[in-house]
Amino acid sequence: MQKYNNRKDVPDKYKWNLADFYKSEADFNKAIKKCQKSIVELAKYKGCTKHPKQLYEFLEKQTECIALWQNLYVYSYLINDQELGQKESIERKNTTEQLNLELENHINFFAPELLNLSDQEYESLFIKEEKLNEYRSYLDRIYREKAHILTESEEIIISKLTNSMNHFNDLSSLLTNQLHDYGTVTINKEKIAIAPNNYNHLMKNKSDKIRKEVRDKFNKVLSSYAPSNALCLSSYISMNDTIAQIRHFSSSWEAKLFSTNLTEDIFKTLVNTVENNLKSLQKYYDLKKKTLNLKKLTSYDLTLELAPYDKEYTIEEGQELVLNAIKPLGETYYKKFKKIIDCHYIDYCQYKGKRNGGYSFSTIDKPSRILMNYNGDLSSVSTIAHEGGHNVHHQFITENNPRQYRNQSSIVCEVASLTNECLLSSYLAEHGKTKEEKMAGIANILNVIVSNLFGAVREGKMEEEMYQHVHEGLPLTKEYLDDLSYNSLSKYYGKSVEYDQKIKNSWITRNHYYMHFYLYSYAISISVACSVAKKILANDSEMLNKYLQFLKVGSDKWPTEIYEILGIDLKEKNVYQDAIEYFDSMINKFIEISEE
Repeated sequence: MQKYNNRKDVPDKYKWNLADFYKSEADFNKAIKKCQKSIVELAKYKGCTKHPKQLYEFLEKQTECIALWQNLYVYSYLINDQELGQKESIERKNTTEQLNLELENHINFFAPELLNLSDQEYESLFIKEEKLNEYRSYLDRIYREKAHILTESEEIIISKLTNSMNHFNDLSSLLTNQLHDYGTVTINKEKIAIAPNNYNHLMKNKSDKIRKEVRDKFNKVLSSYAPSNALCLSSYISMNDTIAQIRHFSSSWEAKLFSTNLTEDIFKTLVNTVENNLKSLQKYYDLKKKTLNLKKLTSYDLTLELAPYDKEYTIEEGQELVLNAIKPLGETYYKKFKKIIDCHYIDYCQYKGKRNGGYSFSTIDKPSRILMNYNGDLSSVSTIAHEGGHNVHHQFITENNPRQYRNQSSIVCEVASLTNECLLSSYLAEHGKTKEEKMAGIANILNVIVSNLFGAVREGKMEEEMYQHVHEGLPLTKEYLDDLSYNSLSKYYGKSVEYDQKIKNSWITRNHYYMHFYLYSYAISISVACSVAKKILANDSEMLNKYLQFLKVGSDKWPTEIYEILGIDLKEKNVYQDAIEYFDSMINKFIEISEE
């Protein structure tokens, strides 16, 4: 795989095209001024909740203003992540964040005004102005928060404090990705710099000495800065917990449940089902140990591929593989995925200074852009399928919903990405050109389930405990987080993995802790994705039609309503148990092929 020292070395065909956002810095600045003007105009609508026609005008202009701001923010976010630490990028991003603060300050009058209406006054709005029914779901969601919205002046204070403090993720990311020097490792007489965006790739090296050297050097640096990372995470959680209490929630977790209209029993069922089936996870670890012919499976062996496969996929080969895998989803879906590639929506290559990991980031009227760090392995190909699933989902939502409903809860949108990963692995298992490629395909989906079901539940439970710890007035320290991580991993590894104290640092590089209980979304979504993919691959046309309808639904529906389209009840144990049984069946299929 071609290696690049910096962004300038990367060919344009492997970079995302952001031209449909802004063609120049002048266009960006012009959009800033337009957004600022729009924000000022919104403040003129104070008192509009007493006048239905004015209320409708306000909602239309607010939606337009939010669209303007989103384009500015996402564009600046993407530019910043291309090369972290650049002065111009940081300033641009800060400008858009300040613009959001101005927007919130100018519309903070609205929710308190709406909530001051009596039930009778509220209902009369939709009778006097029928167009308001276009915003009925949006307004209903605000009105149900009657006990949690504060006065206008209090809302302004919270908005200002949140925007001024909420840089903890950026600081943690900067520490981890840009400011640390993790040293080098020599592989085949070549010195390679160790960095977060190539760490997992280096940890797949066949030499246990190299893996241990990379792990030890990486963790030594992480550990030296761990108190700073702990402070960032503690401050972020404290901010969320404080705001939740100010809004009259008993905890930040209760606030999260309220925002998604979900009940705690869903998550208790999820966690209990997974933790009662840890033998399946440990069976996977035992399989890895046996398959790789290891005397013992250590923590620095876990990143080794279950089915080592030396084939290096070019970016073009990865694209073609994914396109073939998603064909069971039909021609319409296929064309939308092809658009991602043809329109250069993906930023592929890795180099020092680029944000690690991968994501798909969209606005309500622009196609999403995908950041990844492609290194030629099957995991990178899987990332194209995963993040591409988000992009296509957004395309469906955009085409089938008005602007105010063109977003979706994370607990729903991850189904679209993980279903694609299931399809990719199944395609390889059936159509791999060699026995090794077939095994690699199965190994890939096993790894996806380990990460997104077992791993996400484990870390989601850790996140709950972090919030409870802070809620009780205690800070998150390096020592606390180290012990929490160690105990959690010990429980899930059981006797299948031999580990040492260096596994404690795993919490530092998990930026999902800055996404407010996002991790559980993966666990629910992979459970659903396994079920959907399995049925579609069995030529269940009814499920395919349901799934395509599922992808079209916007945020005017609650997650439980959207899952009903697929015939799934999240409170039922079977959806999570089925995923674990699917995981077990794929382990058995792997063993069967390996013994052929």
